Parts: sequence; C-alpha cells; structure tokens
Amino acid sequence: MPLEAPLAPVAVRADDLNARYRHHAASAVLRHALSDAQVGRIALVSSFGAESVVLLHMLAMIDRTVPVLFIDTQMLFAETLDYQRQVAARLDLTDLRIIHAQPVAVAAKDPDGQLHRTDPDGCCALRKTEPLERALDGFDAWITGRKRFQASTRAALEFFEADTDGRLKVNPLAHWDKADVQDYMINNRLPRHPLVARGYPSIGCAPCTSPVKPGEDERAGRWRGAAKEECGIHFVNGKMVRTGAGQ
Repeated sequence: MPLEAPLAPVAVRADDLNARYRHHAASAVLRHALSDAQVGRIALVSSFGAESVVLLHMLAMIDRTVPVLFIDTQMLFAETLDYQRQVAARLDLTDLRIIHAQPVAVAAKDPDGQLHRTDPDGCCALRKTEPLERALDGFDAWITGRKRFQASTRAALEFFEADTDGRLKVNPLAHWDKADVQDYMINNRLPRHPLVARGYPSIGCAPCTSPVKPGEDERAGRWRGAAKEECGIHFVNGKMVRTGAGQ
C-alpha cells in the first residue's frame, strides 16, 4: 500500500487553499475541506452555542460521520447541554466526541471551581485548551464556526488559517453576516439555542457569560469587564488574543 504524501507546511497550505477556494460558497468550502488532500484528517469543533447548529447541519448534509468534538467544561449552562443532546439527535451525528478536562488536573488546579474568578485564562487553558489539544491529536485540521462579523478581532478572518500547532483551521462561514446565519436557520427550520431569546448572542461557560445589550459587540458578554476576548483555543496571527475590545 503506497504511503501518503507528506503535507506541505501549514502556512503554505493555508495560502494555497485560500487562493483556490477564495470565491467559493460556505458549503463548497466545507465540502472541499473534507476531501482536499492538502487539508488532511479533519474534525469539527463545536460549542453547540448560539449559531453552532448552522455549521453542524451543513456538515451533516455532506457527511455526518465526520468527528464532532464538543468540549464540556463542566461549567456550561444547563440549557447548552440540553441543546447539545437535542441537536446531535436531530442531525444524527454518528461520531460525537464529548471532551472533558482530566479530573486529576481539575483537582490540582481548580479544586473549588473558582479559578475563573482569579485566572480566567488559566481556567480556559485547563477546561478548554488542554482538553481540545488532546482531542485533536491525530488530526491535521479542524473546522470552526467563526465569522468576521462576530468581533473586531475576527475582521480579517479567512477560510483557511495556519494554527501555531501545525494544524489548519477551517472557517467555512467566515464571510457570512448575521442575516446569512438567520436565513439559513429559518430556511432549514433549525432549533435555536434557548438562551439566544434571553439576550445571549454568544454563549460560553455560565460564570463568564452575560447578556448583551442592544448595540454591543456580539461577544461583549463574554468575560465582561476582563481584558480577554478569546478562550485560548483560537489565535490571531499565531498569537492568543488577550486584550479587550477597547484596548
């Protein structure tokens, strides 16, 4: 059996893929990402948050056997856990992998569950970044639902990104706006996260997510009052985002 050709450096692959698929629609980008040899082994990472069902549905229509990784930080809203089960069953996702932090690590670093108050970056690393890194072992790329309109830090988001760990990140919905998301959900009669109607357009862990006021950035309710905009699993130009929107 012939050996697979080695993948090119991740930055080279990202540039090549963006050049080839720059003018493709979201569904076409996703379809190509699942089959293009320069992408390699791939999984979708989903928070099952406010808009996650769009990309999950799109994936299920193409190939519902693709691994879907869901990080249960054990600090999520009960509504998110219920919604995750509902959506997974509705879309018949056949390889859903629920990821947790290692109990030994949680006991050592956050025994009282209050780390998010004193060190939110450390809490995200413990409950999100480290578990995801373990879950992505063996994959060459992962799919995200990030979009340019969600925050100023994502304004230049491309379909394909070179991550610092040598993997590709694929963002099929990067160029979509809010209306595109809403239209897709309506046209496909997709269930909505129950917290959206209560003022949560971006939903993370319960202690670190608050409702968003009219006119605020979509992610203004994430880590409100802290100099932090990303949980650590996403990077901008190879660096973790640490600054608040006003800095």
